[in-house]
Amino acid sequence: MEKNEKMAGLAFLLLLGGLGIAALFIVLFAELAEEVMEKEFGLFDRFIISLLEAGAGETMDTVMFIFTEMGSVWFLTGLSIIVLAVLGVKMKDKWGILFFIIAVGGGSLLTLLLKHLYLRERPSINAEIDAIGYSFPSGHSMGSLIFYGFVIYLVIRTHQRAWVQGLTFTVLSILIFLIGSSRIYLGAHFPSDVLAGYIAGSIWLILSLIALEWIQWHSRSPVPPVRALRKLLGPLYRTVRTRIPFFNK
Repeated sequence: MEKNEKMAGLAFLLLLGGLGIAALFIVLFAELAEEVMEKEFGLFDRFIISLLEAGAGETMDTVMFIFTEMGSVWFLTGLSIIVLAVLGVKMKDKWGILFFIIAVGGGSLLTLLLKHLYLRERPSINAEIDAIGYSFPSGHSMGSLIFYGFVIYLVIRTHQRAWVQGLTFTVLSILIFLIGSSRIYLGAHFPSDVLAGYIAGSIWLILSLIALEWIQWHSRSPVPPVRALRKLLGPLYRTVRTRIPFFNK
């Protein structure tokens, strides 16, 4: 039982750490949004756009169009159906299904909410690359980070071989980056839109995964989280109280 309490305590600390990271990203997003609305990111946007324009050409246009499609609504919807089928049929993970829907579907709703909150106009309008509506934050960047990030989580969570986990993380991380870059290259978004999409997507993904882990933990662990944390931190508290006079007053 003592080992279970220690493991539960460590898990609880990880969940608290995740909440701390999410809080940090919320602050970063708020600061970025404020700077963008005050037009303080013009130099940054122009610099990144000029870098991407340096490699412009017909071949690059085609490559970037392919990457932008891999972050589109229709493409991610198709992949989502496959993921839901795997979660339901093969893994029989009802909580995984629920929170995948919350993560991906809720992320889409959050994107629309943020776009209509900030009302930033796009660099250019082009329906062929799904560049319509408002610009901030980038829906492709936010949606791809949430979807592919959740897939990375599932691969790690199901204890696949180390090389499979490493390869999945590397390939999908690069893909997320290239999807965001494609939106800048094709003129659909400013770089600051893409950065905001990544930050907002990270917040929503982290919160969704924390909620999922919390529920799964409660469903399989007999150890109450508060008691586990007290058990884990008890020796540290006693050491601090003994060695630091302030705590003995």
